Amino acid sequence: MKEAAYRLIGTASCHIEQKDDQFHCTLEPQPGVECDAASLRRRFCDLVTDENLRAKVSSETEGLRNVILALAFGALVQKDSSDPPGEGR
Repeated sequence: MKEAAYRLIGTASCHIEQKDDQFHCTLEPQPGVECDAASLRRRFCDLVTDENLRAKVSSETEGLRNVILALAFGALVQKDSSDPPGEGR
């Protein structure tokens, strides 16, 4: 939710309170921003859904991402070690 609130920072202020396992979010449009409460609520809910999906995809693909990074950096190390002295980066 914090990420979604951050993405709304130019449009609205968001106050998040947690009580037990429930969250209460208060959204207030920034001064000079014209938007109705329903649109603001819908946008915030969409952003929360987006951030939740991003977190899920990130955790599900972490292993693969680490392998790709290891292979990429491993290739760089091998390339640097095969360069003649003084001709590396």
